[in-house]
Amino acid sequence: MDEVEIGKSGLKGWRATVADAVAPPVAKRSPLREDQIRALIGMTFLALSIVYVVGAIRDIVANR
Repeated sequence: MDEVEIGKSGLKGWRATVADAVAPPVAKRSPLREDQIRALIGMTFLALSIVYVVGAIRDIVANR
């Protein structure tokens, strides 16, 4: 599994809709392909999800 496939795995539901809308115009203005743009967006959403979960776990541990 390469980086593009990992990034695309983070695109489900409305996140995929956002990536589908953003990728074509960004790809026209950058050296990246549409699938690479979608992967970057997916990785961003995946990273934000991880940050959220880690923060929630920290809150749980801090309030014990």
